[in-house]
Amino acid sequence: AVLTPRFAPSPTGPLHIGGVRTALFNYLFAKKHNGTFVLRIEDTDQNRYVEGAEDYIVNALKWCQIPYDEGPGKEGDCGPYRQSERKSMYKQYALDLIENGAAYYAFDTAQELQTARENAEAKKETFIYNHNNRNDFTNSLTLSNDEVKERINRGDDYVIRFKPELKTLHMFDEIRKGIEINTSLIDDKVLFKSDGMPTYHLANVVDDHDMKISHVIRGEEWLPSMALHVLLYESFGWDRPKFAHLPLILKPTGKGKLSKRDGDKMGFSVFPLEWKDPKSGEVSTGFKQDGFLPESMINILAFLGWNPGTEQEIFSLDELVQAFSLDKVNSSGAKYDPEKAKWFQQQWYVAQDDAIIGAAFAKALEEKGIDYGSQDYVNIVCGLVKERAVFTEDLFELAGFFFTAPDSYDEKAAKKAWKEDTSNIMTDVIKIIEDCTDDSATGLSTAVKGWITSQEMGFGKVMMPLRLSLVGSLMGPDVFEIASMIGKNQTIARIQHAIKKLS
Repeated sequence: AVLTPRFAPSPTGPLHIGGVRTALFNYLFAKKHNGTFVLRIEDTDQNRYVEGAEDYIVNALKWCQIPYDEGPGKEGDCGPYRQSERKSMYKQYALDLIENGAAYYAFDTAQELQTARENAEAKKETFIYNHNNRNDFTNSLTLSNDEVKERINRGDDYVIRFKPELKTLHMFDEIRKGIEINTSLIDDKVLFKSDGMPTYHLANVVDDHDMKISHVIRGEEWLPSMALHVLLYESFGWDRPKFAHLPLILKPTGKGKLSKRDGDKMGFSVFPLEWKDPKSGEVSTGFKQDGFLPESMINILAFLGWNPGTEQEIFSLDELVQAFSLDKVNSSGAKYDPEKAKWFQQQWYVAQDDAIIGAAFAKALEEKGIDYGSQDYVNIVCGLVKERAVFTEDLFELAGFFFTAPDSYDEKAAKKAWKEDTSNIMTDVIKIIEDCTDDSATGLSTAVKGWITSQEMGFGKVMMPLRLSLVGSLMGPDVFEIASMIGKNQTIARIQHAIKKLS
């Protein structure tokens, strides 16, 4: 049988990185076992449906390079892949459960349930509709068959509730191993609502069965629903899929689940792509807009809750597929570390070809209205400075001086580098550079360093003010590489400007 894991998000807003990680682990598991990765949109709760959220989910998976094999727009044998389009099939399944005694009609009004809730609160109890009190309510367990038929024919509102079998239920989770629960703790969940839509629980189990889903790999927040879902499989007489509940992604402090608020407070994104709320118009940034590469995002998420058990940390998607197994997923929560995320990004950023980094940087320079000469020039510059960059935007700070001369000088650096006799020394350096016939980095270096040695002068007395003149600070790659790149005329012009400004 083909292994078929699925990712089943609800289109109630942007996809959190916890959701992307769930999709990734499903994808890795499917590809590792030559299986089929299915995307299903769980939109049964129409009240919470958010315009644009489904497109966002699809685009986010596309950008992260974790494509689904079957799903909306990629019809396979098990469509449709939106629950709202499967609406007509669920009621029959709910009726089948009534037929075999595993469910019942409930006609309680919202007011009656509210009164029951208030009565429980008055006794400092939690209201649960279950085996202890179901016979106190208006349902098909307390009404005669004729009364039930009459109410349905009359068009009375009703829901269909589950009636769990009372027993000790033994379950197995691929990550948490054996779990057992006394089913008397489970309430009589609503499976089918008065608006003609199934609840999440019924639709989820029916769809997983119909789509031949072999593994339900989902977030830990669904662990409390596992017993109900297993009981539903049993009530239908179906084989249950294998379950695996992934650990929570925790905030950087490690206390509690990572939320958008944490990201806003600490200055990092919790969404893969930018999201504009259609109601409020509020814009939340995404990993992509922050400058992250999809490869680094995947690498970051893979290590939240999974570990290969080796020293290797940098993995391509193909390498992750090979290395992945549910055995190596932890059961305890995984702390999101924004600094570690940047480390992954830097590893991937530096590994890119200079031409790819150069193309992105050229575009950014263009947007700023900076003339960058040729694309080749930009690519060479990127090669010189990329080791220190994490994002494309860092290149402005690291390499801006290759394109525009400094018009001011770092105060601390100037104090350190520019002494009383510096202007005279730099005037001599201009002469050395003018007379140098080889304007390569090696040629310029040989000429200037040879002169310094002949003058029996400390190298710092020349090299620091030279760098300050060309860069505006004491940072950057080899100073003669800079001089060679910007050319002799520009080098001399910058030294003259510094002498004028700093004397």
